[in-house]
Formats: sequence, structure tokens, C-alpha cells
Amino acid sequence: MTIKNFSIEYDAINSQNIFTNGDTINGRIVMEVSKETPIQSLTFIGKGSAKVRWVEHHGKRNRYYWSDEKYYDIKQHILRAGTDFIAQGRHVFPFSFKVPNGKMPSSFKTSTGRIVHKLKAELKQSMKLTKTAKAHFTFVSKADMDIAGLMEPQHDCTDKKLAVFGSGTIAMDVYTKKMGYQPGETLQVKVEIHNHSSRDLKPKFELYEKQSFFAQGHRRVHTQVIVKDKLESINARSKEIMEKMITLPRNVPPSILNSSIIKLEYRLKIYLDVKYATDPEIKLPIVVLPAFETPARNQHPGAAAYGFEDFGGLNQQSWNQAPQPSDLPPPYGAHTVYPPLSNSDKYGSFL
Repeated sequence: MTIKNFSIEYDAINSQNIFTNGDTINGRIVMEVSKETPIQSLTFIGKGSAKVRWVEHHGKRNRYYWSDEKYYDIKQHILRAGTDFIAQGRHVFPFSFKVPNGKMPSSFKTSTGRIVHKLKAELKQSMKLTKTAKAHFTFVSKADMDIAGLMEPQHDCTDKKLAVFGSGTIAMDVYTKKMGYQPGETLQVKVEIHNHSSRDLKPKFELYEKQSFFAQGHRRVHTQVIVKDKLESINARSKEIMEKMITLPRNVPPSILNSSIIKLEYRLKIYLDVKYATDPEIKLPIVVLPAFETPARNQHPGAAAYGFEDFGGLNQQSWNQAPQPSDLPPPYGAHTVYPPLSNSDKYGSFL
């Protein structure tokens, strides 16, 4: 084989090996040849795209759904079209690639869909198949601070009248300081419960993620509980005001709200467990913002931290931080932020 090695590599700019909008990726294309070799062209490509694939079984028939989305496809000609000869030995061709600005979604992977940001080299030779080399890089989009209500207080309420196995009414109000949080940040929630019924109530909480995939007018949804807890029972004919705290796991991936075919959302659900009755519940959206370490001085700064104020004035009780077992599907990569990408999956290549 004339070409012994053809690969592409790049330099990290921080210990997390994460890039964001506007960062510059410096790297090199490496080629080793055993003898003088004719080359038509050598091209570098920076590409960001998303793909969704899934199959549904309907009796003996299978329905396949797929969708693609492209964010950027930038080419640099290292050696332009025309025949050049590469001498025997090892050759290194440097490149510099600036990650485009714009609202592009962060890297993401599940068995149903993924968002890939990659570096690619293409080597063309006369009368031979094009050789390719690929290297994926982890991209985390800068926080979109234009989301309506992102840093504003949230409030919702619900009520229910008991008619079977009990009497009276139940009312619940839920408040949070804001919608947007970074991984590792503490979310505070205040709950007011007016139990004007003859039944005792058990308040419960869940923080869960919701993955949605869209293709050909259909949607597939996966949910996974991240943290769950329950509070002390509330006696009949009583009123309680409680403040609870939950810390987002540090490795929880940021929300994905800027792709038309893949969405990653989070919800805080508070519900009252009422035996022999439909449980009244409230769901509040939670946006997980990206968190970056500070890069080297000559690199682009990461996203800024966001402040958080206490509610104050209420007795605080601690959460059980450990996620509880669930019958829901397992999380992708057990919440590893960006697991390695494979070349293919059950329904074909995503790359």
C-alpha cells in the first residue's frame, strides 16, 4: 500500500477539550507514503450536522423514519486540483479552522439521533477511491440569553375538587427564582399547598429530561428522571409553605432548543399523591445553560456564570440528591456529557 497513514488531528484549547462559537481549531493532516505518490487534491472540511433515525414495528411491517439537518460545511483546499507528487516519507499539512458563529446546537448522541461536529480530510488520486480521515470535536453552543423568561421568576398553580373517597378542595402554587441554570447550580422551589380536603397528601418532586426527535411529520419521545424526592405528608384541613432545593448534576448536558429535528428539554414536576384520585401536578420548564472552563488567555472566553439569590424567610429542607430507580429508558451515556461517537448504529451510519 503506497499510503501507509492518512489521518487528521487537532489541538485542545482547554482540559475539557470543548469548543464553542468563534473558537479557532488548529490541527494538521498527516500523510505517510512508502514511495513517491501522485496526488490530485487534498481538501480540509469542517462540518456540523444532525441526523435522526428510528424504526417502528407495526405487526409484520416496519416503518422507518429519518431526517437530516446541516449547520455548516466549510472547505479549505490544502492542495488544489491538479497532479502533484508527494515524496516518500511523512508529510504534515497544518490547518486552522474557526468554528462558525450562530445558534448551532451542541454535540449530542443517542441511538435515535445525534448532532455531530467534525473535521474531515479528503485525498483524491487518479483512478482511485477518495480517501477520507475524520476527527470529531465536542462543540457546546454559547448560552442563548434571548430565551423569553430565562432569568425571570416562574409561577404556576393548580387546584382539584375531591368527589370520590373524600371531600373538599386542594390548591397548590409553585414558584422558582428563574428558568435558566448551569450544571451544578442549585434550583430553589417554593411550594404553597392549601389542603382543604378530608384527605392527607404526599407532595412529590421530579426533575426529568425529555428527548424529542422529529422526522417526516412524526415524533419520538424519550424521558428520563434525573432526580426525584418526596416530602412529608400534609394533613387534612391544613396549609403548608415549603422551600426545597435541588442541585443539578454537574455532568447534565445543556438544553438543545435550536434544532428543528432534535430537542433536549428539562422539566420540574411537582405533584400531590392522592389515593384513588388523579394527582394534581405542575410542570415548570428548566433550561440547562452551558458551562465552560476559562480557556487559555489567547483563546475565546467561555460563557459567564449566572447569579442566584435565596428566597429567604422560609425553613429549608435538604433534598435527597441521589437519582432513584425508574422504569423509564436508561439515559444516554449515563449522563456522560458527550460520549464517543461510533461510525454506525443499528439503522445505518450517522457520520
